[in-house]
Formats: sequence, C-alpha cells, structure tokens
Amino acid sequence: MARWDLNEADGRIYSGGWRAGGGGTQPVVSPGDGGKVGLAGIADQHDVERAGTRAAQAQAGWSRTSYRTRADVLTRAADALRDIRADVEDVLVRESGSLPAKAKHEVDKAIDELIAASGLVTQSQGDLLPVEDPATLGLARRIPVGVVGVIAPWNAPLMLAMRSVAPALALGNAVLVKPDVKTAFSGGAVIAQIFEQAGLPDGVLHVLPGGAATGEAVVRSPHTNAISFTGSSAAGRRVGEIAGGLLKRVVLELGGNNAFIVLADADLDRAAAGGVGGTFRHQGQICMATGRHLVHESIADEYVERLKAAAGKLRLGDPKAPGTTLGPLITTAQAERVHGIVEAAVADGARVVHGATHDGAFYQPTVLDGVTADNAAFRSEIFGPVAPVTRFSTEEEALELANATEYGLSAAIHSRDVARALGFASRLRAGMVALNGQTIYDAAHIPMGGLGASGNGGRHGGHWNLDEFTYWQWVTVPTIQP
Repeated sequence: MARWDLNEADGRIYSGGWRAGGGGTQPVVSPGDGGKVGLAGIADQHDVERAGTRAAQAQAGWSRTSYRTRADVLTRAADALRDIRADVEDVLVRESGSLPAKAKHEVDKAIDELIAASGLVTQSQGDLLPVEDPATLGLARRIPVGVVGVIAPWNAPLMLAMRSVAPALALGNAVLVKPDVKTAFSGGAVIAQIFEQAGLPDGVLHVLPGGAATGEAVVRSPHTNAISFTGSSAAGRRVGEIAGGLLKRVVLELGGNNAFIVLADADLDRAAAGGVGGTFRHQGQICMATGRHLVHESIADEYVERLKAAAGKLRLGDPKAPGTTLGPLITTAQAERVHGIVEAAVADGARVVHGATHDGAFYQPTVLDGVTADNAAFRSEIFGPVAPVTRFSTEEEALELANATEYGLSAAIHSRDVARALGFASRLRAGMVALNGQTIYDAAHIPMGGLGASGNGGRHGGHWNLDEFTYWQWVTVPTIQP
C-alpha cells in the first residue's frame, strides 16, 4: 500500500528527507466530484534553494556510483510502482479526472520510462577521436549536467514527470521536480515514495509542488544546470526566456494544434476511429490530441456523421462512476475557456453538429463543421473534447492547411496509398507523424518532441535523452609511444 495518506491534516509532500511547505498548503480537489483529495505543501523560494543546495551536494556522489547501481535503483523504482499501482491509479482518477483506463495506461507508461531509463546507463558514454599528435589519446565523453529542474503538468502528471526524472537520474544527475499543485500526489508524492523505496540516496531527488512562482524559482536557482519543462506554450516561452538569460540548457515540450488529415482515398472506418480517439481521449487534454480534422470534401459529410455518432455515444460523468467514457476537464475555468473558443468559432461561421455545452467542468463532446483557416477553433489549441472539421479540395490545399499553424508537434495522415502518405509527411512541419493512425502516439524509446510553438527541438526518449541530460567534455591524454 502507498505510505502517503491523502487525507492527513499535514499533507505536505516528502522531499528528500524534509517536507516542502514554506508557501503554506493548498487543497487538492477532485474535478470529478469536487471532493478534497488532500493537502499539498507549496514550496517557496526558500524551499527551492534548500533543495537545490542539497541536490548539488548529493549529485556529486550519485554521479560517481556504478552504472549498475543506478540501473538497479531505476528497476527497483519500477517494481515499487507496480506494488502500489492500484493506489496510484486511484489517485490519478481523483486528482486529474482520468478515466480508470487512462490511469492504468499512464502507470504502464511511467513503468516503461523507468525501465527504458535503466538501459541508458549502458549506452556509449563517448567517442574516441583522432588527434594530430599520434602520442596523444583524444576522447569526447558525456558528463551529467548536474542538477536538472523538471517542471511537469497536470494532464498526465506521473508519466510526464517520469519522462524527465527517470533518464536524468539514470545518467547521474540530481533532480528538483515541480509538479502542478492540482496533481501534486500523482505527479510528486508517488515519485518521491518509489525512489525512496528503491534506495535512491538521500538528497538526489526533491519534490517541490507549487504554481508559477515555484517553477520560476526552480528555473532561476543557481543550483539547476538544466530545465526540462512540459506544459503550455505561453508558460514555456517564459521558462525559455528566463533560462536563456541565465545561459541554462532548457528542453521545452509544449502544446500542439495537431492536424489529422483524411485524404480522399482513406479507409473511412479507420480514419473516423482515429479521429475520435485523437480528439476525445482524456477529454482532449493531451498535447498530441487532434486539434484540426482536415478532410477531403468528397468524404467530409460521411466523416462528420461518424464523428457525430461517436460523440453521441460517449457518456459524460464522474470517472469513478461505472460506464463513464468521458470525464471532466481539470477545472471549471478550463471548461469555460474551451467554451469561449467554441462560441468564438460559431461566431466565425462554424456549425455545431453536436455538443457545445457544459455543466461545470463537464464539457459535452463537441463536433464543429465548416471551420475555416481564420476560425478561432482552427487557430487555437483547444485542449478540450472538441473536433473542428475543415474541408479541402486538393492535396496541396491540405498541406497548406496542415502547416498553417505556429505549432509543430504531431500529425496523422490517412490514405490507402502509403507511398503517397509518406511523401505528404515529408512536407509536414511536425516532429511526429502517424500514417493511418492517431496523432496521439509515443513511447519511452522514441524521439518525442516538436518544433515551433510546440518546443525548441529537444527530444525525450531513448538515447536522445543523452543529448538533453549530459554535456560533452573533450579530454586529451598523452601516451607513451612504443
């Protein structure tokens, strides 16, 4: 069983041997039923500096441990997460409004991240390079960056934090992780517990819940050498601005307004299923969610009808209730933001096919047709269960529409002609493209990331983590000639 009590009076989260909370406490509230999940201690600047000092001290020893020791800690953390997964899935449902299936999937993905990270320690740690003097050995080796600040969002709090925490630790860094306070337990307390249980040395990992002020303190701390931020593009720009001014490495995985392109020769059954999943999974609160359905005019009527039928079958409600297939948005304010975009879309000429209403945080699955490139629903990252459909007549028009955005995260193309779709994909400005699939697809071993307003080109996953969490050191060693 999990050792954290979500209903204890002092609910501040364990952080490297002490409890953050100089900024007071804040209740964590369930978007599903409005009930109190627990109390989270808010880390203030003093907490961040205390954590940074301890992390820098602990990192020196952690980086000198055997690669086998670090791998063992990661695999034991995965085992610890498996042991308490029922409790973790429950708190994910309660904190983030996740459906049970999404919570289960998120725990699976977090375990995958831990296992994949344990394998990083046996990757090549450098290169042997020629030197002009034949009596000198030249090598480039990878060195841990030091202390990594990880700022994670609320939509997939455990997995998106672990995507940076696990590889950073595996490569010999210490970590300050700042979960969103709305998901402070699944995005913070869980991580602290499993690494404590796994035997991670004290001081190497610190959990610092809080809001923007806490995040800014982590970025500005003189002890953090690199920042890994996942969240909105607006917040990411602020993080990038501060980190850039301080000459810190920063990895930004931001928002998306992802195109789902259905060409005239697409398999409509497969395309509609992919479009439904891409828009409505986790209520659209995923950076890779389908934000724009670009459909050839010859099949658009049928495609819209299929979206409408699927939306009509979704059952909106408390994710803990049996039969619920669509949960709440994270807050009522988020639902009101989504509704504002939908109202602006209708004012811009879009037609409501289904939905477009909400009750508190519960937003009805919505389908909009007649969305043009200058429509609010086309331009915005909606981050809600809304499917805007835009029609096109030629492949060149589809490409122009797909690239008509500042974002560049993911895309999907549906066509029976794979060679044609591959050619189309090569002209898309997107970091990830699925052929005849969904816009939502990633894994612990693939290069996850985007460009433009979706990020600064950094990549999470597999050996690409080495580029983000280590730096190169050039070393020359005189040798004795035979």
